[in-house]
Amino acid sequence: MDKLWAPWRITYVSNTRLKGCIFCKAFKEKKDKKNFVVLRSDHSFAILNTFPYNNGHVMVVSKRHVSSIENLNDNEILDLNRVVTKMIRSLKIALNPAGFNVGMNLGKVAGAGIDKHLHIHIVPRWLGDTNFMPVLSDTKIISQSLSELYKKLTKHIA
Repeated sequence: MDKLWAPWRITYVSNTRLKGCIFCKAFKEKKDKKNFVVLRSDHSFAILNTFPYNNGHVMVVSKRHVSSIENLNDNEILDLNRVVTKMIRSLKIALNPAGFNVGMNLGKVAGAGIDKHLHIHIVPRWLGDTNFMPVLSDTKIISQSLSELYKKLTKHIA
């Protein structure tokens, strides 16, 4: 078995038993830089995924702790979609991706890692961003630190 030395992951491994919702915690703490919250609105907020599928992976999260979109009212749905649009616009300026994957995983069986708090994934994509590494070695290379991405992205949010 090949091993990838990644000592920075110890923080994640040792914090996997955190109690409560990580989204609610990040929202309530109001330590946006520490928690990588890049935008707050009336009914939602945008946060960098700390274990991204690709560089620039952002999640837009309902402020209210609900598990599915049908539990939101019209104002919350509109706000959520406005923040998605704003984040896509900002990611285009900051990172110049060729496209995006945007979506929700509703429920554990649908792939939701956090199934109790509604969130929408925005994953920037580039031609060739899926190469031999994930296919042959189940390893994904993320080319930018979260701190660097946070600075760059928040600079471009209008």
